[in-house]
Formats: sequence, structure tokens, C-alpha cells
Amino acid sequence: MARLVSNFYQGLLFLSCLSMVAAFCTVLLGVVAREVQWDIPGLDAYAGYAIACALFLALPSTLRHGEHIRVTLVLDRLPATVRAVLEWTCLLLGLTIALALAWYAVRLAWVSWTTHDVSAAADATPLWIPQIGMVLGCIGFALAFGQALVMRWRGQHFIASGAEAARTE
Repeated sequence: MARLVSNFYQGLLFLSCLSMVAAFCTVLLGVVAREVQWDIPGLDAYAGYAIACALFLALPSTLRHGEHIRVTLVLDRLPATVRAVLEWTCLLLGLTIALALAWYAVRLAWVSWTTHDVSAAADATPLWIPQIGMVLGCIGFALAFGQALVMRWRGQHFIASGAEAARTE
């Protein structure tokens, strides 16, 4: 099961990379189009969609590799029992917030789909299409927090080895 979840995180990270490349290509196309006096409606909106997808899709892998901001400077100086309580509290709070975020992201995409909501930009894209990236990223983020809690319960570390040591500024 852990391998399946890890592959899911890697798939989302791959989609995030594709989204960043799409954002780059869209911006580059916009620059070139302006130079040759060619108007392509909606390019700015597409770049924004791609960047938003990249950010949300990278959330689970970012958490897994310890790239989110953690206050290890404070945690490392606390007694073991206090640190354990704070870590459990933070994981539970993170899971609660991630589940709420996932719930509302799914709900937002569902409402956009059922009401046929379209972008206000010149492209008039149905909004549920770019919102899929947000939904997948939020679900993956909640899954990552859930996996972190289970691994903590088993006495294992969720964050990839070596990631924590590199960030003790």
C-alpha cells in the first residue's frame, strides 16, 4: 500500500512538472506573440491555470520530502515528551486542514461543473477543468498527512531520510 501511495505522489509530482513546463511555454508563446503583433486570447489565464496546478499537485511530494516550512529549531530544543505532543498536534491539525481543503476543492469543482461555470477571461474555459489539478493536489495532500500520522503511530518517519538534516538552519 505504501508503494502505491508513493507512486501516486510521484505521479502528481510528474504532473506538476508538466504544468510548470506548460506555464513556461504559455508565457513564452505570449512574449513571442506580442513581438509579432499576434493576439492569442486567454494566454495569461492558461499560464495562471498551469501555475496553480503545479503548486497544488506538488503539495504531497513537498510534504514527503520535508520541503514545507517546519520549525525544527524550536522542536529540537524541547524535551522528548513535549516534542512528541507538538508533533502529534501538528499532524492532526494538518490532516484536519488538508481534509477541509480537499473537501472544499472537490465541492468547488463539482459546483463549477454542475453550473457550467466558465472563466471570466477571454478564453471562457470551463472552470472545472483547471480545478482538477487543485482537487488532485488537495486529495494527495490530505492522504500525505494521513500517511504521516499512520507512520508516526508505527514509530516510523514520514519525511524522507536526510531531508530534515539539510534544513536545520
